[in-house]
Amino acid sequence: MKTCLLLLIFTLSFGSLCAQTKQDETPRYFDLALDFETRAADLVQHMTLDEKIDQLGNKAPAIPRLGILEYDWWNEALHGVARAGNATVFPQAIGMAATFDTDMMKQVADIISDEARAKHHEALRNNDYRRYRGLTFWSPNINIFRDPRWGRGHETYGEDPYLTGQMGIQFVKGLQGDDPKYLKLVATAKHYAVHNGPEPERHVFNVVPNARDLWETYLPAFKDLMVDAKAYSLMGAYNRVDGESSCASWLLLEDILRNKWGFEGYVVSDCGAIRDIHKFHKIVNTPEEAAAIGVRKGCDLNCGSVYQTALKKAIELGYIDEGELDLSVYRLMLARMKLGMFDPPEMVPFAQIPFEKNDCEAHDEVALKMAQKTMTLLKNDGVLPLNKRKIKRIAVVGPNADNPRSLLGNYAGTPSHPVTVINGIKNAVGKDIEVTYSEGVPMVIYDVNGRDYPVVDSKYLFTIDEQGEKVQGLTGHYFNNMNLEGEPALVKVDSEVKFKWGRNESPTTTDVAQGIISADKAINADNFSVRWTGKLVAPMTGEYSLGASSDDGCRLYFDGKLIANGWFNHGKEVFFGDVELEKGKAYDITLEFYDNTSGAEVNLIWITPEEKAKEKTDPSKLSKETLADVKKADVAIFVGGLDATWEGEEMGGRTGIDGFNRGDRTKIELPKTQMDALKAMKETGTPVIFVLMSGSAMSFDGLENELDAILMAWYPGQRGGDAVADVLFGDYNPAGRLPVTFYSSTDELADFTDYNMHAGKGFTYRYYTGDALYPFGHGLSYTKFEYSNLKIDKTSISKDGEFLVSVQVQNTGELDGEEVVQLYTKDVESEKWMALKQLRKFERVALKKGEAKTVAFKLKAIEDLRYYDPMKQNYMVEPGSFEIQIGASSGDIRQKGMIVVE
Repeated sequence: MKTCLLLLIFTLSFGSLCAQTKQDETPRYFDLALDFETRAADLVQHMTLDEKIDQLGNKAPAIPRLGILEYDWWNEALHGVARAGNATVFPQAIGMAATFDTDMMKQVADIISDEARAKHHEALRNNDYRRYRGLTFWSPNINIFRDPRWGRGHETYGEDPYLTGQMGIQFVKGLQGDDPKYLKLVATAKHYAVHNGPEPERHVFNVVPNARDLWETYLPAFKDLMVDAKAYSLMGAYNRVDGESSCASWLLLEDILRNKWGFEGYVVSDCGAIRDIHKFHKIVNTPEEAAAIGVRKGCDLNCGSVYQTALKKAIELGYIDEGELDLSVYRLMLARMKLGMFDPPEMVPFAQIPFEKNDCEAHDEVALKMAQKTMTLLKNDGVLPLNKRKIKRIAVVGPNADNPRSLLGNYAGTPSHPVTVINGIKNAVGKDIEVTYSEGVPMVIYDVNGRDYPVVDSKYLFTIDEQGEKVQGLTGHYFNNMNLEGEPALVKVDSEVKFKWGRNESPTTTDVAQGIISADKAINADNFSVRWTGKLVAPMTGEYSLGASSDDGCRLYFDGKLIANGWFNHGKEVFFGDVELEKGKAYDITLEFYDNTSGAEVNLIWITPEEKAKEKTDPSKLSKETLADVKKADVAIFVGGLDATWEGEEMGGRTGIDGFNRGDRTKIELPKTQMDALKAMKETGTPVIFVLMSGSAMSFDGLENELDAILMAWYPGQRGGDAVADVLFGDYNPAGRLPVTFYSSTDELADFTDYNMHAGKGFTYRYYTGDALYPFGHGLSYTKFEYSNLKIDKTSISKDGEFLVSVQVQNTGELDGEEVVQLYTKDVESEKWMALKQLRKFERVALKKGEAKTVAFKLKAIEDLRYYDPMKQNYMVEPGSFEIQIGASSGDIRQKGMIVVE
């Protein structure tokens, strides 16, 4: 039945075209016997100028007369299908990189592409062509995580170009599939190029990299994905490179991408980046000039509206001609054809994936397996693994212990059954061990406009719905404008006002995806407003602070009087009014909110009399009750760190807060309130295990020496809590490795705005000359591994030669486990500004207790011993001696050997 419906859509589209042409003049692009290239070229020739221009924006309208359906190119799948309702949520990208497991990465990407196809075809069956329903995914992010302060670093595969490329290759292959004719999805590598913060400056920043850094650090992973994995799309970055917009750069898009790398796919701008060409970079003066330079320099698709609003006038002004648009339109139509969008669904193998594949039990188990593999044990004084038979009481403390957001990271889907750490621990121990829990302290202590206040629970709210029934919650009137004007586009009861929508995400995105609200009642992603009305019933008598937190306009009326007013554009702020309430009495409340752009957040919040009493104590300190629980426990587990509300993409809020700036961090130290909590817990005498959840490196001001164990859990996905518990109790032996360097303090870092990899003490393990707190590649196990018998099959090679390196690795401990064998190269003679060492090979090896295996790697001089010569504009190999290092991390080299290049 589902296949028949899709065939009907195809037939109707085809019929609408044939009705306007003679039967013997059927356009060639519907001739299934022809190749896609011929069909795409023919399709472009049938389009008018206006139709061509319309197709160059991410939201492309239908062209019924040509049988072209509406299509939105914007979709996300960083670690699972994102922003389209329930989906399997895997660990954030940085966590998956910590596995050093390319096979596992491919398996995860295969699942993501299955779910993406299932969602897409279900959307087609429901005539749903909105954003996040397509097959073109703007993932992966393969920028180099140069500095741990960068808020988006957790979207990447870490600081090393080789690791990034190897993980990214498998992710792209899993997304795009291996069918000889059709693409399963389109993967879009981003953000090209030389892009890794600071976030607040990304629209105006000009990077002037030296040639060595450009070709040895910032471009290798992109080449891997474009050349080896054949990623079919690439996204340009916001910033300039050598004065050119990354989205309109002859050097990047024409010379390197297409001429040197032979790229045949299409290029899309980051969202708003074409606008930035004239508005912020000031490269040109007008939108028309920006649109013309974007197309001419090689950016085919504009995420934004500049192409669609300015290109026609640009042609009239002579900045560009219609023929120059044809190539970009052709590339986009060719991509859609390769995805099977112009063929009957029975011809497209991926169109048969059932919707039931999405968020299924089998995928959930893979999410657990991947989460387990990400777990990275930084320190263990012998307290781990915990013995369930010897422990009677565990105290779990910390702001991330029961925080679902800490599982996800950004660009995430919605997990149907997320497992937080406290629930994972309780699942693991059952009723045999007493588990106490306290949030303990806030993640960060900051002023009134940043604190997370309690949301008014639905049990204290009621309203009368459209059927005249009394129900819990408030009635929301949603308007497709910012001024609450006209008739609402949607009226529905919301159980509570606690909403956070991502950038360009509609308030009804999830509801529509789950079939709760029809697509024709969807609300704008930006420029909307909401009025919630109903009754508030007080749970106790006393003075309350009643208010709202939002990132744009909000105001709150209580019994008809305005008590809190923030009706203006702002970052996330809090507005309160004090009111006296009587227990059990119902009061009229009205909350109004508008969203301008770039995401939306609004919460109906309060401080109850009980909470006001608690505020008289210091919220940054652990309570006496919590410390008493810790003291009585056999072991204490503190679950802290950050979540993606603190580190992420160009956040409008989180400004003016010590340590944070619009998504980036200004300090890498663990927030002071958490440091103090950990110290207080240690003073009780109870062993303390720190489960750190964050997307990047953190430092601990020496506290790491006092803690009994530190487990880096990253943002571990929907089964994260179970994975953490499995490691804590020894049901899984950890083998994750750091894809980033952990520095001892912020003082060890170079200037964040300097893209010179040698700046200061140097960026990343390849150039950092200090002593790392935990080095790149570090990670402990519950067993031990010994390395021996290093062999290099040659003593010398030519500049284009190959050689084989092997080493024996044995599990000499008491448990089965996995070891990540890492091979680094070092030019021991060079005075040519080489990296200190570079990861060139790795393999994650499973070894049973007592088992030994020989691990072998083949190296090529021109790939593994090279440097970039700016004068010759090519990679070269310098004659001389090179050290081959093999070990458990960049700082734990177990075996060394030499090879000479003649």
